[in-house]
Amino acid sequence: MTRDIIDINDFTILIEESTAEHQTVDICGFDEPLIAVAFYGSGNVHLEVEYGKKQKEFDHTKSIALSFYADEKVQFIHTVSPEKPLKCMVIATALRNLEKLPNQEDELFSKMLSQLVNPSDHYVEGPVLYMTPEMQMVVDQIFSVQYEGKAKMMFFRSQMTVLLAHFFGQLSTMKEKGMKDEEREKLYLAKQILSDNLENPPSLTELSRQIGLNSFKLKKNFKELFGVPVFKYLQNERLTKAHDLLRNGDATIQEAAWHVGYDSLSSFSNAFAKKFGFRPSAIKR
Repeated sequence: MTRDIIDINDFTILIEESTAEHQTVDICGFDEPLIAVAFYGSGNVHLEVEYGKKQKEFDHTKSIALSFYADEKVQFIHTVSPEKPLKCMVIATALRNLEKLPNQEDELFSKMLSQLVNPSDHYVEGPVLYMTPEMQMVVDQIFSVQYEGKAKMMFFRSQMTVLLAHFFGQLSTMKEKGMKDEEREKLYLAKQILSDNLENPPSLTELSRQIGLNSFKLKKNFKELFGVPVFKYLQNERLTKAHDLLRNGDATIQEAAWHVGYDSLSSFSNAFAKKFGFRPSAIKR
């Protein structure tokens, strides 16, 4: 397990990554009351939040941005396994620091996350969003950064600002559109179905049937909620998965292409280069 804790102005960044040959448990607590947003990478680790005798579980954490208030009585418990490694970045600020935040950032927190600024329990959950491809790309870069020392701190500081800007921007857009919770849940389900079936995804018609939403609303509202069309999201997920397989040495280029549903190696290589700026062969194991 690796855990980096970096203090930047009145924010604390926690970056945690863990893999395991056998199922293990990773527990994280907090020293004082804080407001935070946790950004989860591609590991899809299982999460339990315990506070007093209460408990909240997340079976699918992949690509979520979870906002919350938590005090010293709260524990975040991650169950790490070979299939579900932990990749989590938490951006947090103490309640006592809200008024000190620069550029009127305290107003953003108070307006968009009012239930967290005025908590009613030891743990209060705010909006839980699925990250846009732009946010996911930032998180992926954070977990593959090679910088050290001051350069690493500078990089984390810049990416923290980008992620929070994307988070509040997406939250603002969702509130403006006024999408119903039931419909949003169906779209989250569609996203999960696509992520779980990268090699052989359902057609748009079949996906619509599975989630109980007509094709027109699926296409229109999926793009509004996640920032990309349905099958652009699928392509991004495929290529990200392939990148992870190659970076970790779990597959050859041909195997990675097959694993994410590409029959043509040249099509896979061209799409990969368009997304990441380099071809699969450039990844060093």
